[in-house]
Amino acid sequence: MSVMRLLVLGAVRQRGRAHGYQVRNDLEFWGAHEWSSAKPGSIYHALKQLAKEELLLAHETAPSTAGGPPRTEYELTPDGETKYLELLREALRGHDQKIDVLTAGVGFIVDLRRDEAIGLLRERLATLEGWRKEVVEYWTPHASPEEWGHIGEVMRLWLHNADSSAEWTRGLIKRLEDGAYVMAGEGERSVEVLPDGVPNPFA
Repeated sequence: MSVMRLLVLGAVRQRGRAHGYQVRNDLEFWGAHEWSSAKPGSIYHALKQLAKEELLLAHETAPSTAGGPPRTEYELTPDGETKYLELLREALRGHDQKIDVLTAGVGFIVDLRRDEAIGLLRERLATLEGWRKEVVEYWTPHASPEEWGHIGEVMRLWLHNADSSAEWTRGLIKRLEDGAYVMAGEGERSVEVLPDGVPNPFA
């Protein structure tokens, strides 16, 4: 799964309607340029591609009063909304997502209803537990750990990652069950975007 599609759709959705510079600034404000492939060129390319696929609707705007060039503003189409939520759900339920995809999914998790987010995380937990069992039963050498050699470190790595990911997932499920965060349908919440005209400290 490409993290760019999720990030760009999510960033546009946060504002309702945004031009490319705002999307870029917001993604940099969230640090996405450090933990994902969200670089300026790929952001603008993704915006154009998503508009071509009719997941974003492009609006040509008038030149600014200061004499700047016209900008294209984007907003999600109904198909774009459907695709965004599909990508978000996929990011949260998959046990083998790359860390940038999971990070983006967690960053947008409040766009889901609480019960759905918990359900997706429980799916993730179940597949993690299944993967751990598979590693133990089918991949781990049957000899004693002392005889595994350096290949045994691969199994230890896989098991450690499965265990730590499962622990984090259980913690997030518990926090959501206890009422953490304002989820979709629960009222107003702050939108973490960079205000227009404010210098981006993370750019």
